[in-house]
Parts: sequence; structure tokens; C-alpha cells
Amino acid sequence: MTDEQATQTTTRPLTLETADDFSTVVTEHGVVLVDFYADWCGPCQMFEPILETVAQETPATVLKVDSDRFQQLAAQHGVRGIPTTVLYADGEPRESLVGVHQADEYASLIDQYA
Repeated sequence: MTDEQATQTTTRPLTLETADDFSTVVTEHGVVLVDFYADWCGPCQMFEPILETVAQETPATVLKVDSDRFQQLAAQHGVRGIPTTVLYADGEPRESLVGVHQADEYASLIDQYA
């Protein structure tokens, strides 16, 4: 994560830069929606505007994790298909969804933990 990302508001998705940043983001932000994706993944690309909406319209921080670059992190979260999203609340994983869902589904889920 760059210094700019660390200081910006969470109205835009953050991109994980180092594995060490993962625990920092999920513990320092109350509710975090983690998106495990890959650049080559068509559904992941279709998911991008939905993530932008979720970041702008909910109190959650959206964190994008390249599952190719961070394979061990993806494996630790049981990622078997992408996109996979994991919702963290208070530093703990609470919910997991595989595939592309609508922004209102994520907003409903986030509201349960925000």
C-alpha cells in the first residue's frame, strides 16, 4: 500500500502492495471488504465498477488483493475461485462470497457489521 493510499479516504478501493499491509488494513478499519481477484479474470474486471460503488456508498473499506501475487494469502482465506470477497469486521473474517454480486447485496451485508 502506498503512502497515498494509506492517507486517502476509503471512497476508492485500496490495492494491497505488500502482504504485511493486509493485517494493518483489516485491523485499522472497522469493516473491510477484501476482494481476491486476478488481472486476467473476466468476471473480476466486470466486478470493478461494483467495487467502486461499494467503496463510495458504504462505510466499508474495499481492499483489492491480487490472488496471483499473494497466493499464500488467498490460500489462507480458502480462495478457490475468483472473484472471492471476504468481509472483515473488527479485524476478523465474518462472511465470504464467491462470484460477482450486486452492490446492494454487499451493502446489506456490510450494514450488518457496520
